[in-house]
Amino acid sequence: MLFNSPEFIYAFLPIVLALYWLALKTKQAKICILVLAAASLVFYGYWNPIYLVLFLVSVAGNYFMSLRIFAAHEARSKGWLLTAGVLFNLGLLGYFKYAVFVVDNATLAIGASWQLDTILLPLAISFFTFQQIAYLVDCRKGEVAPPSASKYLLFISFFPQLIAGPIVHHYQMLPQFENLARKPDRLFLFLLGAAFFFAGLFKKVVLADSIAVYADTVFNEVLVSGAVAMTDAWIGTFAFGFQIYFDFSGYSDMAIGLALLFGIRLPLNFNSPYKATSIIDFWRRWHMTLSQFLRDQLYIPLGGNRHGAGRQLTNMMIVMLLGGLWHGAGWGFVLWGGLHGGFLIINHLWRRIAPRLRIPGRVSMVMTFLAVMFAWVPFRAETWDGTLAMWQAMAGLSGSTSMTVDPTVAGAALAILIAFVWLLPNTQNWLSYGDGGDGGDGAKELRSRLSWRPTSPWAIFNAATAVVALGFMIGRPDAQEFLYFQF
Repeated sequence: MLFNSPEFIYAFLPIVLALYWLALKTKQAKICILVLAAASLVFYGYWNPIYLVLFLVSVAGNYFMSLRIFAAHEARSKGWLLTAGVLFNLGLLGYFKYAVFVVDNATLAIGASWQLDTILLPLAISFFTFQQIAYLVDCRKGEVAPPSASKYLLFISFFPQLIAGPIVHHYQMLPQFENLARKPDRLFLFLLGAAFFFAGLFKKVVLADSIAVYADTVFNEVLVSGAVAMTDAWIGTFAFGFQIYFDFSGYSDMAIGLALLFGIRLPLNFNSPYKATSIIDFWRRWHMTLSQFLRDQLYIPLGGNRHGAGRQLTNMMIVMLLGGLWHGAGWGFVLWGGLHGGFLIINHLWRRIAPRLRIPGRVSMVMTFLAVMFAWVPFRAETWDGTLAMWQAMAGLSGSTSMTVDPTVAGAALAILIAFVWLLPNTQNWLSYGDGGDGGDGAKELRSRLSWRPTSPWAIFNAATAVVALGFMIGRPDAQEFLYFQF
């Protein structure tokens, strides 16, 4: 069920809110937890009920393993149980997400004729797998006592963040479940959540889905004809860069907003990454909880920066290659991860070799932005040939001069989006959520003057945003899936 679909906004969400507010009347957190857990299971099973069984098997298996780890007395036993739990999770993820990819590449390498039928990827399997692995690791460290089964089920299945993150930790969620029935600022959180939700919906249906037309046109043309004009290639690449930016930013805002409607705070997962002044900075801002997971569960266990510069850079590349593969079972995703790994290595070497030679902030921001745009090509292109054709066209080497998009209209649309990204505060700045995520982007003064408050002017602004977003939804009868739903 898509957040930007009529059945979610006009049916599912109002019904769940009504049931939840009735549950609050009981003043019992346990009943509130059961309502939210049941709603989350309905949300997940709506698309394909058979995968709800798989989801419940994964949740039950991990919960059982966490109890065994907690009950074990010897460190060695805990270690073996953790290994079994991680293998269980990776086994499910590997079969459903990577089995076809592995078999196809193996048959190509050895010249065999094996073939595996297409396996439909269960929604959110990458996200709930990583979340449960992190939970088992924390159990092994003794950092968490097992919650009740219902709390654990809600922790994994909470529908605002189930499908595309953020990847949350037990210490961020379980204490909040204890206090669901005792929220003195519930009305304020509800109003703040509505503002977040409709801001995210606006980003998705008005900005991301509108610019997607240009990206789809160019990349489809490359797939069909094998070549596009230089202007088309740059427009298509920039269009996809802004499509995925506002798509994921919109989802992140909607997830935070939906959680706030129920009095729950989710961590920030997106912090103006196109304002980053280096690739290191970019990965502190883009999919922040995934970056944290990869750092804590992969980079540090590999040795991090503890064994010299060479080992550190190697670990960095391994993490980024696997991070690329996490996004999808395809060589394009691996190449995308490898490019970012290479960019990170260059970034770290630059800091070591020329620590005092600083590039002006705006210049470094533009350089980082262009590097990220360049790397989006294999992420979006469906084939190696398509990736090479796009890069050749961007370099003016395609030989094609026929235009597939109107450069004037597309250029104006991209200019507006650049202004949105570079000149305006982000959503958490305006809504003063968490630390605001300012990141030194120069928006502090504007944020202080325009900071959201539960006042009539802001209510009118939020209502206007909602009306525009819902109007665009009506104009597009088929809701467009969020890009990160594919991962």
